[in-house]
Amino acid sequence: MNKHSVLKAIIIGLPLWLSGCGLLSSETVSELETDTAVVANKVEVVAGKSVVLPQPFQYGANLTASQLITATWQEETHQLPVQLEVTPEKIVLAGFSSWGTRLFSLAYQDHRFDSYIMPGLAASLPQPEQVLFNIMLTLWPVEAWQPLLAVQGMSLVDTQGRRQLLDSNQQVVIDIQYRAVPHLDGEIIFKNMQLGYVISIKTLTYSQNNVEQGND
Repeated sequence: MNKHSVLKAIIIGLPLWLSGCGLLSSETVSELETDTAVVANKVEVVAGKSVVLPQPFQYGANLTASQLITATWQEETHQLPVQLEVTPEKIVLAGFSSWGTRLFSLAYQDHRFDSYIMPGLAASLPQPEQVLFNIMLTLWPVEAWQPLLAVQGMSLVDTQGRRQLLDSNQQVVIDIQYRAVPHLDGEIIFKNMQLGYVISIKTLTYSQNNVEQGND
């Protein structure tokens, strides 16, 4: 994720994130087919530094959620409806247009991403794994992230109502604010301090039940 590619996703891609959250597709996330584009489970957080994402089971629960992601950059605001499904074995994420057309989807299982982007939109949409990283950074336990971030000299700090990703110089890279407890009950504000964009994550509906964590 270099600065040019991220800003391109915001400037070019966000107009496709249609304002207003219409009904999602009638397909459930688990039924979505993925046209295979397989990559390792790494995401670039800052220029030249990629981190491995935690495993699905480390969330500690089964989760199905419909969310509305709103991104703001230089006074432009656009929205993207997404659907998220988490089980101990797998995460599936899908982004839709307001009329229910699937724009992208991603399955995360067995330490790899299998992703799909609607033909012709690859240069105009954010990478699915980047969207997943943003969501996982807000929701997965700090303990699941710390050893993975430490490899790059980074750390994640939780305080009341706030979570911050710090670089090796203890500078804030990402600032996350929670408006409710449990976090899914309220708006989550995700600020990229280096690139200057803000993402709001609102969970419209969700179902969750805790599971025992395995040892993968």
